[in-house]
Amino acid sequence: MKIKSAEFVMSNSDVAKCPKGMIPEYAFIGRSNVGKSSLINMLTSRKSLAKTSGRPGKTQLINHFIINKEWYLVDLPGYGYARVSKTTKKIFQKFITQYFERREQLVTAFILVDIRHKPQPIDLEFMQYLGEGGIPFSIIFTKADKLKPKAIDNHVEDYKNILLETWTEMPNYFITSSSKDIGKDDVLSYIDELNSNMKPTA
Repeated sequence: MKIKSAEFVMSNSDVAKCPKGMIPEYAFIGRSNVGKSSLINMLTSRKSLAKTSGRPGKTQLINHFIINKEWYLVDLPGYGYARVSKTTKKIFQKFITQYFERREQLVTAFILVDIRHKPQPIDLEFMQYLGEGGIPFSIIFTKADKLKPKAIDNHVEDYKNILLETWTEMPNYFITSSSKDIGKDDVLSYIDELNSNMKPTA
């Protein structure tokens, strides 16, 4: 898939005010220091479509971007470790939950995980939440340029071992690096494939 256009549409904290219609949506979410904005900018080949910040927790709203005028990329607030008050965190954690439980347009979610670290409980718990809710998702391992290939394989294997204790199979996953453009084509091809499968055939 070639990204010809990527435009900001809206930000809000009310799921009911998200775009109407049935344009397919792909939601990106992860811990607040996982490199989500950088990944979105890499995927769309835009340097500042999503705002990057050295301060974790910058994204605190549901952000919709229309891609190629065909599908929405949805940038969701990060979970955990954000430098915001407990009250603020509860508010946007609530609308994250509402988004996943109410948004019929959602095709799949992408959970971003920092490949440099061993499996974190907060990431595993979120995967469990989506799995129990029957919400499709893939894992995007970020910052792959920071590790050697063997270490990457080992960390992915750690996730497999833990997830397969309760899952019948490992969720779909991608290895990425925003700074090196690693995994970009794989993620976009997957989205393109899902979009194609939804189009009616003659």
